[in-house]
Amino acid sequence: MPLFEKARVEVYIPDSPRPAYRRLLKSLEREFTHAFGGCTILRGVNGSYLSRKGSLVRDRINLIYTDTPLSVPEDFERFSRYGERLHLAAQNSLEEEAVLVVMFGVYHAVGS
Repeated sequence: MPLFEKARVEVYIPDSPRPAYRRLLKSLEREFTHAFGGCTILRGVNGSYLSRKGSLVRDRINLIYTDTPLSVPEDFERFSRYGERLHLAAQNSLEEEAVLVVMFGVYHAVGS
């Protein structure tokens, strides 16, 4: 069974009832679906991180991700710019210390 490389984009958004958080998640869902054919949303995932002040913060997050047709090695600059734009849009939309955008290569097995 052959493997095909794709580039995955994940955005971790705090699970908040505030409208800006819901709007950002909906906006990313629309963008990922129209640009890449679909996405997956995992809601209410438990997480924790250290704040800039060094204290432990427990958080519930929503994870939205999609696989793109890009190849990380071949399309690195384009993929990197896209990630920067996503991160900036998320930071500008929310009142958070940090919004995590993760991008990496994955391999899909496609059978005949």
